[in-house]
Amino acid sequence: MADFPKCRRTTWSEADAWADRIAEAVRARGSVPQTIVALTRGGWVPARLLADRLGVKRLVSIRLQHWGVTAQPSQKAELTEGLSGPVQGETVLVVDDITDTGESLALATKAVREAGAARVESAACLHIAHSKFVPDFFAEQIPRDAWVWVVFPWNYWEDLDHFVRQALPEGQDAAGVQGLLRVRCGLDVSLDDVARALARTAR
Repeated sequence: MADFPKCRRTTWSEADAWADRIAEAVRARGSVPQTIVALTRGGWVPARLLADRLGVKRLVSIRLQHWGVTAQPSQKAELTEGLSGPVQGETVLVVDDITDTGESLALATKAVREAGAARVESAACLHIAHSKFVPDFFAEQIPRDAWVWVVFPWNYWEDLDHFVRQALPEGQDAAGVQGLLRVRCGLDVSLDDVARALARTAR
């Protein structure tokens, strides 16, 4: 029997609300940055939403890897691609979608400081309270005893493909997989989406 995490599927409307909340907090603190650094891949979309709301024109990226496979962390966060542009002397906001262990955002902010940024602050849409790293700004905190695997809209299909492959031996068909994910993960997805994920799995 496969072991499934409890999941929370989030929406684009929630992502918009998170960005609004963080942008408001950044402005209230007088911390509008010159440059936003997005952690790829999870931080790309939140960073762009914040750049839009804050009027920040300069958006660069840095790539770290921790959660290599859905809900299965690798041993530690690793910097796999450096900054895509210079930040020397810049005020910078480093953005990710979630702080779970916090290692990725901690390592990214350290790299930005070492690259010569004048001021470095950090933001995440969601912050899980057990994280060792607390971002300067976050839209929502998840209590440590309420941990869930968060399925963001920007990684919905990647996560669904993984869970469908995991559920198929026990679920046997699309309807069975759909029911299993609903009961065991708390993940409510349409039968059409399960069928699409199964079709990709079969290829």
